[in-house]
Amino acid sequence: MTVPTYKILIVDDEASIRRGLRSTLNGLGFESAEAARGEEALSLVRTSRFDAVLLDLNMPGIGGVETCRRIRRISPRLPILVISVTDSEDGKVEALDAGADDYITKPFSVKELMARLRAAVRRAQMPEEKQDAVITIGDIELHPTRRLVLKSGQPVHLTPKQFDLLRFLMCHSGRPVPHERLLKFVWGNEYQGELEYLRTFMSQIRKKIEDDPANPKYLLTDAYVGYRFCEA
Repeated sequence: MTVPTYKILIVDDEASIRRGLRSTLNGLGFESAEAARGEEALSLVRTSRFDAVLLDLNMPGIGGVETCRRIRRISPRLPILVISVTDSEDGKVEALDAGADDYITKPFSVKELMARLRAAVRRAQMPEEKQDAVITIGDIELHPTRRLVLKSGQPVHLTPKQFDLLRFLMCHSGRPVPHERLLKFVWGNEYQGELEYLRTFMSQIRKKIEDDPANPKYLLTDAYVGYRFCEA
């Protein structure tokens, strides 16, 4: 069986970081290309096919966030993984709102980077799911049209808002979803600052779907950003 070769675009203004990432990726069987600035990255995305982009935020020129936003307009499904030394909540949310699929803080382990990279590529290569398609992850099964959730085949009672939150997270499994995006989707714009409200609902959902709510394996917290349902 032939293992697919993925082509990754590395965007970073520091040559040493680009070389290090390229060496790591090539050693693991990936192909890669490099761009030192956002403008160069946009040109490459327009003219070449890539399976994912590793994007630094702190670059001269148009900058990482605007580069992310423009790449997303050019290629709506191309996975973009932001890599940055910035660990602030605002920085992470800004990148995710610009269209990034994930956010990895430097320094990071190669194992973590590869896991997230492969997961992002797998998601992008899956066919678009229909709105009414059943979602199954582990022993959790969600039926959108029936508004039904099963755990190990047994019904789980969720309130309408709990169901909507769980459905949104499962539809975006493996990706961090910012607090504000969840609040806006389920409750509307006027609730975007109600973080304690959201935390209460997440705690309630964990009690219903997790074996150990204090150590969840499905509904995960992304520190300072939001929540992530585990990868399918």
